[in-house]
Amino acid sequence: MTTASETVAVQGELRLLIDGKLGESAAGGRYDNINPATEEILGQTTDATVADMDRAIAAARRAFDESSWSTDRELRKRCLAQLQAALEDEKEALRAELVAEAGSPIAVTHFAQLDWPLADGLRGPLELIDEFPWDRPLPDTNLFGPSRRAVWKEPVGVVAAIVPWNYPFEVTINKLGPILATGNTVVLKPAPDTPWNATRIGRIIAERTDIPAGVVNVVPTSDNAVAELLVTDPRVDMVSFTGSTGVGRRIVELSAGTMKRTLLELGGKSAMIVLDDADLASVLPGAGLGACLHAGQGCAMTTRILLPRSVYDQGLAILTEVFRQLPYGDPNDPANLSGPQINARQRDRVLDYIEIGKAEGARVVAGGGRPAHLPTGYYVEPTLLADVDNGMRVAREEIFGPVAAVIPFDDEADAVRIANDSPYGLSGGVFSASLDRGLAVARRIRTGSINVNGGNFYGSNGPYGGYKLSGNGRQGGIEGFEQHLESKSVGYAG
Repeated sequence: MTTASETVAVQGELRLLIDGKLGESAAGGRYDNINPATEEILGQTTDATVADMDRAIAAARRAFDESSWSTDRELRKRCLAQLQAALEDEKEALRAELVAEAGSPIAVTHFAQLDWPLADGLRGPLELIDEFPWDRPLPDTNLFGPSRRAVWKEPVGVVAAIVPWNYPFEVTINKLGPILATGNTVVLKPAPDTPWNATRIGRIIAERTDIPAGVVNVVPTSDNAVAELLVTDPRVDMVSFTGSTGVGRRIVELSAGTMKRTLLELGGKSAMIVLDDADLASVLPGAGLGACLHAGQGCAMTTRILLPRSVYDQGLAILTEVFRQLPYGDPNDPANLSGPQINARQRDRVLDYIEIGKAEGARVVAGGGRPAHLPTGYYVEPTLLADVDNGMRVAREEIFGPVAAVIPFDDEADAVRIANDSPYGLSGGVFSASLDRGLAVARRIRTGSINVNGGNFYGSNGPYGGYKLSGNGRQGGIEGFEQHLESKSVGYAG
């Protein structure tokens, strides 16, 4: 396995990519990147300024308006295939970086953090370039004489892609795929805590693909004022953001002046419903992963566990043992599925929520604090809160840590009511001995995605997004492809 120091060595080119050129910020400095498992400085990243972001937006605008990128589908296919091959060549370096900068357990990089999106994130959109109906005929009319009609699909323009720190490569590649396949240009702004996978992608694009200068620009910055230029600048046509609901609201407010299109994949407080006919012994062991994988730092995590009141004590006993035995700690250990929080601020926020839960009347039956055997690193114990009422803050607000709330319900209708009684609507899960019953309940849950009996909705050919405060728009699939396109109605005679 690559060590942290070796990761720094491979990432010697921590530079901006603007208008096809790799380089340092002209006026900015650098900021430190911290390993969340060791609290040591991993290295530094170029800290972009307002002037750097202005150059990147100008380059993306020029590339869209003046190059053939938006119209040359064969070029886009060739370039995306080149990028796919180059990323596969550097897969293990990406893996080491994600463990070091995101604190991701290495086990998680073998599925959702790296391997799944690497295998799927570009290929799905690439295939759609040939399959998608770019020009669609409509029936002729004769309102003012004979007229033929059609619908043309055209790229939106310049897209700002703003990426979070929890699954940075996964989100980045699932944004870049449809953005580029549909002919848009992009300014990619990685999260300050996890810029290295994005700067690597920038270097690969510059050195190993035929993507024209300005089509992809990578601009890391620790300054929110610099990032907000992407939301207010009229040269940017669309903002694709994944992150917190609070920031999503601010993006909507700031972008209103220029009426930008927004794709917002925001927070969640998803419910795992265990119906009264489910086998608790086989279903509940997976609940720990559903809430604590990668230290609970995932928007689709099922952090509300709904148990029938008739078997609540039995189910709680199983869950308590599951959370007490959940493997967590050093992300380099393949046995661990939960690592550190991304930084001290997030660790303290999670610990504060546990105290809020206790004050509200919840009972801590597993975990509840910082682990004594891990004094270094931003760790929180996998924590299970029992006897939670759905009106408590720990049941309504996104904690984004390894904390789950167990909520009893009376019957199926009560379970659906509790699951839907949330400001969020991102994901969820249903377990039942009857698949038909599980699917019927899933249809009643107001979320953008849901798994039944351990199924997995994930894939670039399926739309992903949320209802309510979990955002708007969809990423992935036909729906996500069209999210990045404008529709032009055309009438012509002759």
